[in-house]
Amino acid sequence: METALVQVLIVDDEPLARARLRALLDAQAGVAICGEAGDGGSALVACEDATPDLVLLDISMPGMDGLETARRLAELDAPPAIVFCTAYDAHALSAFEAQAIDYLVKPVRAERLAAALDKVRTFLAGRKRKHDDAVEAAARTHLAARLRGSLRLIPIEDIRYLQADEKYVVVHHARGEDLIEESLKSLETEFASRFVRIHRNCLVARDEIIELRRSPDGSVHAMLRHVENPLEISRRCLTQLRDSLRHL
Repeated sequence: METALVQVLIVDDEPLARARLRALLDAQAGVAICGEAGDGGSALVACEDATPDLVLLDISMPGMDGLETARRLAELDAPPAIVFCTAYDAHALSAFEAQAIDYLVKPVRAERLAAALDKVRTFLAGRKRKHDDAVEAAARTHLAARLRGSLRLIPIEDIRYLQADEKYVVVHHARGEDLIEESLKSLETEFASRFVRIHRNCLVARDEIIELRRSPDGSVHAMLRHVENPLEISRRCLTQLRDSLRHL
């Protein structure tokens, strides 16, 4: 299994300490150093610019110390994971109160750093799953078509295919056809797990496709489960479509 790449920002007011951490990280698989900072203020700016996955953060720094920096980082829209690095293990309780993933005592040992990185990867994977679950839970279950001043709700699961028609999209579904005022591109992005593009103007429900059929003239069409007429597949979309269907 490929090791997940972790983008790391090193924050320490001592250049030698940063150099040692950089050397230790260079020896670790799946790690990329995205920057360094020598104080808390610079760390906040660097995190806004580089959006690291992990900040290795010294606690005892002049001005804004590591604990205050961690609290400020936690307020970002995409806060990084924090692992404190310090010579004073008396700070351990405060470190974990600041929601640090781990706590490393200087001089940091390679095996201890590796263990901390494993914890960070587990944390990041869990956070991503929660985000994905939240996105899935928030996904629309219906499209809304305007119909003489009212709205008709079309269940996503009933849609056979979507076809662009000038500024509208025609929704072909189990009970007929309706026009919606949405772009095909936005629908493709929102429902990528359900619909696949077969042409610049057409998305098809993946579970509707039963066969890709080549005509004598060399063109290829999609045969759908509940649609009588085959739909043309553009040459540009054909390779990606085949690859997508192989993974169903």
